[in-house]
Amino acid sequence: MTSFFIRRARPEDYEALCAIFAEVDALHSEALPEVFRKADPPRTREFVSGIIADENAALFVAESGGAEQHPKVIGFVLARIERSRDIPIMLPRRYAVIDDLAVLNRFQRRGVGLVLMEKVHQWASGKGVTQVELNVAEFNQGAIAFYERLGYKTRSRRMWKSLK
Repeated sequence: MTSFFIRRARPEDYEALCAIFAEVDALHSEALPEVFRKADPPRTREFVSGIIADENAALFVAESGGAEQHPKVIGFVLARIERSRDIPIMLPRRYAVIDDLAVLNRFQRRGVGLVLMEKVHQWASGKGVTQVELNVAEFNQGAIAFYERLGYKTRSRRMWKSLK
């Protein structure tokens, strides 16, 4: 059993966050090389600092540790508050969007992702929103099953066609 706790990300978490981004980005660039590429660093310090400073965004990290261990960031969730487009057919609404959820491979299936999602749901609720949305790649069947277990449903499908 992995001992961990959830907290807000801090600027000094940048290197650890990049290691996790690199792991999940590799999965995406291998599965969808026509869309994703490997980048070094996977995110800029400015990107991470901007999220941390944004009152309409949240970056929570899962940190392992106990009395015998040095704390280590093992996962994170990134969410932001959005508003619906201002067009007549759309109902005006604010909602949360989960941009990223990632847990280091060796810590997966230990409840880390679940607790991160619970934390972001609490944060979103505290921001007065009643809906959370996310995008998940079709190839990532494990993630789809995870989100479905949490009660997420498919509302729309984004499709594409290569013209090459």
